[in-house]
This record gives sequence, structure tokens and C-alpha cells, in this order.
Amino acid sequence: MLVRNREEVEPVTYSGDAVGVEMRPLITEREGAPTFAMRVFTLDADGHTPYHAHTWEHEVYILKGTGSVRGSGGERALRPGDSVYVKPQEDHQFRAGAEGLQFICCVPHNKS
Repeated sequence: MLVRNREEVEPVTYSGDAVGVEMRPLITEREGAPTFAMRVFTLDADGHTPYHAHTWEHEVYILKGTGSVRGSGGERALRPGDSVYVKPQEDHQFRAGAEGLQFICCVPHNKS
């Protein structure tokens, strides 16, 4: 069993089309998880991920802050307690509001 605090995990900072995004890979293949990775994303106030799509799904749970998720069907507001399922090949972007946004994001290891 692995138990550790988010602060014990080195952050990964995104650049390029991302603004003010930090990700901490809490549980991955490296820790022995056979199927999914669990990551925590923290977006600075008014920060955002790139608008993109890929072949794998995301399961997201909003922890703190407010913001929105944008997709081909429009934009939806987000607040703590909300969950988001992003299908494979679905365009998406997470945007933080004025207070920032923090969420858990799980993705499969087999990204094919």
C-alpha cells in the first residue's frame, strides 16, 4: 500500500499553450498501479490547459476553486464537487476562474 501527501510529489509544470498549470503525478505505473494514473492539477488564477484532444479518456473531479471546461459543444462552468468525463478524441480545455482551480484527473496507462 502506498500513502503519501500531494506535497511529497515533485510537480510538473506545463508550458507552450498551457498557462499557469502544475500537475503532480500521485499514483502512476512507477508506483505499481496497473491500469490508471491519478494526477492532481492546479491551475493559477485565469490559467488554462491547451485546447486539445487525444486517444484516451479522462475522469476529472473538481476539488477547489471555480472555472470551466470547454469542448466542441461549448463551455460548462465548474465548481467543487463537479465531475467531468472527457471521451477519447474529444476536444477539451480546462480554464480557471479568478481564484484558481484544482482537480484530480485519472487517465489509463494504455494510451492507444
